[in-house]
Amino acid sequence: MTMSKSFDLRRVRPLGAALTAVALSLPFVLPLAAPGPDGFVREAVAQEMQKVDTSKLVTIGGAVTEIVYALGEGDRLVARDSTSMYPEEALKLPDVGYMRALSPEGVIAVNPTAILAVEGSGPTDALAVLKTAGIPFETVPEGYDRAAILKKIDVVGDFLGVPEKAKALEETVGADLDVAIADAARRPQSERKRVLFILSFQNGRIMAAGRHTAADGIIGLAGAINATEDTFDGYKPLTDEAVINAKPDVVMVMTRPGAGSTDEEVLAHPAIAVTPAGQNKAVLRMNSLHLLGFGPRTASAIRDLNKELYGNVSQ
Repeated sequence: MTMSKSFDLRRVRPLGAALTAVALSLPFVLPLAAPGPDGFVREAVAQEMQKVDTSKLVTIGGAVTEIVYALGEGDRLVARDSTSMYPEEALKLPDVGYMRALSPEGVIAVNPTAILAVEGSGPTDALAVLKTAGIPFETVPEGYDRAAILKKIDVVGDFLGVPEKAKALEETVGADLDVAIADAARRPQSERKRVLFILSFQNGRIMAAGRHTAADGIIGLAGAINATEDTFDGYKPLTDEAVINAKPDVVMVMTRPGAGSTDEEVLAHPAIAVTPAGQNKAVLRMNSLHLLGFGPRTASAIRDLNKELYGNVSQ
């Protein structure tokens, strides 16, 4: 069979050249698309992040600030929020206010080149002003378990352009958490204390912690039981009946500036008085920023709470 005279080999050459170019480029394209924490994608993301000028950084949220220092990048900080009280070096920085009551003017006044804020910072209108002010703004996701802590480190490290430092810190923090969590988990379920976490206690109204809160997270990790169990999410005012039905063995309140009532006032509450905690005068006060921060020091917080509840670290 003979080839048609109308078939022009010259028309094949452009197509062949294009296919050859694609084939030659594949060895270079495929590694860039390789998945995995050690692949080119992670490095590319970090390089893209590093294009943001983070030399004058404001951090909002105690865990975020701790992570920046733990990564060895504290010299970038020019200001922090009032919950950022660790390490001690952070206290030398200007305070731009409480993380949930930020003033955009106060943040902008320190002339930052970038802002790192934990999820839940606010108010919303203040964040809107900051995000439209032309200052790069990164939100660090909140969470109350091991995975969430490591995710925070990952996000902060990528934003600062130091993913390898973040990976090393994640390994160290993760290993410490594994040991602390495993130690607490050895306590038999029948021996675990029921803990009622009181966020606020004003005019006889008890605001307690339910599911999906930092308090619920740390209580569980420390080998205890949230006395409100699965009855509600977030923080909620409790009726006297609900307090009595919770049957707490321990009432936990936080030590912080301006914190509410004394132990005597808590124990005198009619509903608390008839619970096991009230009868045994079991009121536990702990540092809220350390206990509820869910940052690099959470393994220490787990051990501290476990010791306070049970007298020693579970074996």
